[in-house]
Amino acid sequence: MNDNVNDQWWIATIGRTVIWARLRVLDAGTAEVLDSDGISQPYDSEDSARAALMDAEFVALDGLDEDDARERGFSLDELAPPSGEGLEVLRPQMVQQLPLRH
Repeated sequence: MNDNVNDQWWIATIGRTVIWARLRVLDAGTAEVLDSDGISQPYDSEDSARAALMDAEFVALDGLDEDDARERGFSLDELAPPSGEGLEVLRPQMVQQLPLRH
């Protein structure tokens, strides 16, 4: 299953809660999205996976600038995408509660 071409991290936010999704584009041109429940959804293309993420109000992390982040109530410095290999490691990191600001 390591035939991935690239991984892209996407976020949705509810207040100070960050919900992560990983878009993985595979060599065959298909894509899969790992959602916050740890379920991998297959898509026939990167475009259809991106459209599904945008429909669910996710934005690509690499497309965010500091102004975008500030509008959502956080700083880019506060974000760290989930890391590690395997579902057991990633699943608990897919929803993160950012500390309250004072």
